[in-house]
Amino acid sequence: MVNEDRAWAAFEARDRAADGQFVVGVVTTGIYCRPSCPARHPKRENVRFFTDGAAAREAGLRACKRCLPDHVAPDEAAVTAVRAMLEEAGGPLPLELLGRKTGYSPTHLQRIFTRTLGLSPAAFGRALRLERAKTSLGEGSSVTEAIYEAGYSGPSRFYAEAGALGLRPADIRRGGKGMMIRYASAETRFGPLLIAATERGLCHVGFDSTPERLAHEYPQAELVEDGDAPLIKAALAAIEDPALAAALPVDVPGTAFQQRVWAELRKIPPGETRSYLDIARALGDPNATRAVGSANGRNPVAIIVPCHRVVRNDGALGGYAGGLDRKRALLEAEAASAQGSLPLAR
Repeated sequence: MVNEDRAWAAFEARDRAADGQFVVGVVTTGIYCRPSCPARHPKRENVRFFTDGAAAREAGLRACKRCLPDHVAPDEAAVTAVRAMLEEAGGPLPLELLGRKTGYSPTHLQRIFTRTLGLSPAAFGRALRLERAKTSLGEGSSVTEAIYEAGYSGPSRFYAEAGALGLRPADIRRGGKGMMIRYASAETRFGPLLIAATERGLCHVGFDSTPERLAHEYPQAELVEDGDAPLIKAALAAIEDPALAAALPVDVPGTAFQQRVWAELRKIPPGETRSYLDIARALGDPNATRAVGSANGRNPVAIIVPCHRVVRNDGALGGYAGGLDRKRALLEAEAASAQGSLPLAR
């Protein structure tokens, strides 16, 4: 099954990292494309998502001749090969070695890999190594055992990388064992919202979310329903007065690049929007619009990190995990409130 809201967000951002995960069918033209197709985007109501080209062809569609969704381009093949080598190694490998294996210069290989996945080969390898350590911790290994089994040279390197992603060994162990997460479900003018917080900050704010989803993300954490928790009450207040959101702490793991994107989103004032290109430029890399779109779609704390304020470069709404109608309502309410023509609260 394809998550249509996330697929649409990836399609709107032309996210190369989504290529191969699904294809996009356009019923008005009878073709299907890869998510990163450079062609002009159709209207949302004319789009269907399929798991692969075979499913799209079975529905009567034909492959796009521009993006060639069934064709594996040389750059794509090189990125896939590098990813496989890194996953097999379970950690970083020398860029020169990866270049020799794929026939690419190290500089070009780093460029296409980063453009596709939003991470350099080295950063991707470090993330894999950290994941190995997390797995070992989850299986009951001591922190010291997990560090060396994952291939770290010593504890200092592990703590540096884990800290850069907002993770702590005590929280990683066994899916959050030792953590207490307070949560509450609330009805807002924009729909049902689940809010959850650790002692450090908000860790989950999602429309149409459920406690079961939270339990899946933190299977060993102690989940406590507590609508009176200060952070949860503050988050609810921020729904009605979004100017309050910028001061609220968050406790969400993510890659270094994702953290930079999310921090930039929190700088967007209520009632204003920014494009993917605006965010990429603010980060100092105008070519990172697809990676920005990918990070935007993976934001786990809606409203608090206002990913709904990011729109397409042509001003169109683009995608939103909570649905375009909700995104439109949020933006309209914030704009009206900022202009003083209508209070955001009921």
